Amino acid sequence: MTTLAEPSPNTKPASPLPELALFGGEPAITRPIRDILKWPIVTEEDEAAVLNVLREGKMSGWDISMLFEKEFADWLGVQFAVAHNTGTAALQAAMFAVGVGRGDEIICPTQTYWASCLQAFSLGATVVFADVVEESFCLDPKDIEHRITPRTKAIVAVHYLGHPCDMDAIMALAEKHNLKVIEDVSHAQGGLYKGRKLGSIGHAAGISLMTGKSLAIGEGGILTTNDQEIYERTIAWGHYERFGGHGLNTRDAKFASKDLQPFYGLPLGGNKYRMHQMSSAVGRVQLKHYDKRVEEIRKAHQYFWSLLDGVPGLHPHRTTDPESNMAAHYEARAHYHPEEVGGLSLTRLVEAMKAEGYADCVPGLLRPLHTHPVFNTADVYHDGKPTRIAFSDRDLREKPEEFPISSRLNGRAVTIPWFKHFWPEHIEEYALAFRKALLQADQLLDGDSGDQSINPDQGAVNMSSKSHPSK
Repeated sequence: MTTLAEPSPNTKPASPLPELALFGGEPAITRPIRDILKWPIVTEEDEAAVLNVLREGKMSGWDISMLFEKEFADWLGVQFAVAHNTGTAALQAAMFAVGVGRGDEIICPTQTYWASCLQAFSLGATVVFADVVEESFCLDPKDIEHRITPRTKAIVAVHYLGHPCDMDAIMALAEKHNLKVIEDVSHAQGGLYKGRKLGSIGHAAGISLMTGKSLAIGEGGILTTNDQEIYERTIAWGHYERFGGHGLNTRDAKFASKDLQPFYGLPLGGNKYRMHQMSSAVGRVQLKHYDKRVEEIRKAHQYFWSLLDGVPGLHPHRTTDPESNMAAHYEARAHYHPEEVGGLSLTRLVEAMKAEGYADCVPGLLRPLHTHPVFNTADVYHDGKPTRIAFSDRDLREKPEEFPISSRLNGRAVTIPWFKHFWPEHIEEYALAFRKALLQADQLLDGDSGDQSINPDQGAVNMSSKSHPSK
């Protein structure tokens, strides 16, 4: 692969800094944000692939999807990949495939989107939440072991916002306690952890591929694994047409799982989760160009942070391991340290950034899942008690003090543009906006009313309505 040249940033803007736009100065950002954020990149090759599916009448079926599965598996370096209609379905299938069932528990970080774990309810299982590491926003291995019980069946490792989880520590815990690990790679397609691709390390992985993701194919998801039994259970759960002898490839035709053999050909899960073949066709084209495109994304973000080197208050959310990366910097965030800028509230910083022309600047992260009513009071299946504890032998709903990191991240993280192109002039404008605000924070402190106005759902609302985190 061609390696892009390292940028040579000019980190010394003109001095003194321009007047803050909030106080009547000219906004730093003048170029339309939509240009540098436009995604996915759709070419005539993608259009021709879709038109071919339409003209051949192959919207439903398996042949194109199985080609995509093979190419995806080869790209990821795994033995099996199964295309699904959504990442949500792929993750539910992964839960079923590793053996999650009635009365079981899975452990999942509270700082994630609901589709990482809520599907456990449909299997009669429940979720136990764990806290995250502040630097990565990812599952804290040190907060897992004390939550393991005889009912625990799996750990869901979410590579949140593209940052890899500490997979060595998580896999070691899983081996010690005979648990399965499901990677949620919906934010980190193509990312690396110590030289290994995310989605190839755990026992199974579920990956969203819908339009808002970095590997965007329209609508869809994919499950990956190196375990043949997990693969076969996945097929039996949501692809009964293939389980029944139609549209099989050679691997499908040799099911080895003894538990499945008596039910061969039957719709074991009653689900039809196959991917629409127009999505499969787009996926094949997007995959061909993906690594080169996200390398440019990483270059753009590297340049952005080089322009902010030494600026107080804002720090990169990125991995420091030389053999790991942030994939495509999905829904990019920065760490905010108000103590470095006189205690300037995140609310006030965001107000200043909006005035500078960054209209989509949003404080915080998604609301921690342990605080949501669906995990505390919702009786989804009319069991007479909250679904989360309906099949449990105890009330496992956590107390807020169990999550000291997740509980304070809302005031210590802020969006930065998710740059899709290395266009220095655009990137420099956004860096200048942050420099203006943070290096003149003393001016913003006057009139700062604090963070009381931050809505704990604000991050979730922003991501759901504008940035499509759904799986």
